[in-house]
Amino acid sequence: MAKTKEISRRIKSVTSTKKITKAMEMVAAAKMKKAIDAVLKTRTYAQLSWETVLHLAKLAESRSDSLHSLLTPRSQIKKVAILLITSNRGMCGGYNSAIITKARESIKKHNIPTDFIIVGKKGATVHNYKYEIAAEFEKSDIITDAQEIYPVVTMVLNDYQNKKYDKVFVAYTDFVNPAKQIPRIKQLLPIELDKVDENLGKIDGQEQNNDKVILDYTFEPSPVEVLNKIIPRLLEVQLYQAFLEANASEHSARMTAMHQATDAATDMVTELTLFYNKARQAGITAEIAEISAGANALAE
Repeated sequence: MAKTKEISRRIKSVTSTKKITKAMEMVAAAKMKKAIDAVLKTRTYAQLSWETVLHLAKLAESRSDSLHSLLTPRSQIKKVAILLITSNRGMCGGYNSAIITKARESIKKHNIPTDFIIVGKKGATVHNYKYEIAAEFEKSDIITDAQEIYPVVTMVLNDYQNKKYDKVFVAYTDFVNPAKQIPRIKQLLPIELDKVDENLGKIDGQEQNNDKVILDYTFEPSPVEVLNKIIPRLLEVQLYQAFLEANASEHSARMTAMHQATDAATDMVTELTLFYNKARQAGITAEIAEISAGANALAE
């Protein structure tokens, strides 16, 4: 009897856990839908704005105009910064560990002193690996306005222009579909004109055309002033898109993880119920055997 009571308590405990994971799955699914809608609405604009600035910069370069400071590579790379976008909470499978591992592999590959700019509480774990954290920013589950990332953009621009960092990267998770998210490291500054870039939110299997015709632009009042206005805006758009991609990936990963946890709880309840029925049947059989033995003893 004691064994059946123990199994019964275990079934109740797992059933309660299943209700929690199911509720978390539904919440994550609702947030995922909003995040996916947001990321798909802005993805084309982010890609086209990047291409436009590259075309403007290449045209200015072809005219022998001086390149903008944010387009000019530094002769010596002494220190870099990685803007790391993670989640505030766990329960999202390997989402955080995948992007942190990607960032660490990049650091080991290039072997350059690196600071982290953390967005999302889980990114603070890089401190355990003895990396320096230059700043930490709060991260919203659903980003609805680019103004929410202004503090991050301002810091990144100021630190690069003040030569605190010679390169700035963003580490985020690219959303492909609810079942697939890809951790990526993208160079933000300086903007490399000759490097083949993978667009933010590149669709799986999509080929990028790098032989597009550079149109003839007219700069008013001058190429420098135009680029002074448009390049910081480009950086803002690219970071905003990275945040949207990361949010959609996070909620997708959490929904998948909670769905798997719910399925595992269902399987466990089924297995425990089988054990409970066997234990209960064994107890009933033992009681019948004892009654039969007692009846036989009295008959004698």
